[in-house]
Amino acid sequence: MELKDIQTLIKFVTKSGASEVKLETEEVKITIRTGDHSKGETTFIQQVPQVAAPVPVAAPTPAAPAAETPSEPKEDTNLITVKSPIIGTFYRKPSPDKPMFVEVGTVIGQGDVLCVIEAMKLFNEIESEVSGKIVKVLVDDASPVEFDQPLFLVDPS
Repeated sequence: MELKDIQTLIKFVTKSGASEVKLETEEVKITIRTGDHSKGETTFIQQVPQVAAPVPVAAPTPAAPAAETPSEPKEDTNLITVKSPIIGTFYRKPSPDKPMFVEVGTVIGQGDVLCVIEAMKLFNEIESEVSGKIVKVLVDDASPVEFDQPLFLVDPS
C-alpha cells in the first residue's frame, strides 16, 4: 500500500464521519480512528508484522526510565503523565531549525502542542489534554516510541 492510498483513506474516513476503520493486508495493518474531542484530527496507527525486529532496540529505552523511577515516587502523586497515542518517532521540534515545542519548566495550557510523532511520513502534533508545568521529558528527541509510552510528566498545580 502506497502513501497516497493511505492519505486518501484517511481523508475519506474523516469526511465519512466514521469513528474507526481497520484495514489489514499481508504487508500492513492500519487502524484509523477519528474523535470529536480532537477537533477533527485523525489518529493514524500503523502496525507492520515485521516490527518485532526493533524489540532489542526498545529494550535499552526502558532501562533509562527505570533508573529515574526511584526519584519519581516522591512527586508522582500529583504529576500527570502524558502518553503517546500512537507508535512512531518522537520529535521535540517541528523541524531541525526550529526551537523545541516545550522544555522542562514550560507552562502549558490545554491544547498546546507538546511534540510531534511521525508515523509513515505523517507528522502528528500531540496536544496537551491538561494545563500545568512540564516537570520532566521522558523521551529523547528522534527516538522511537510505542503506543501508551510515557512522554512527559506535568505538574497540574
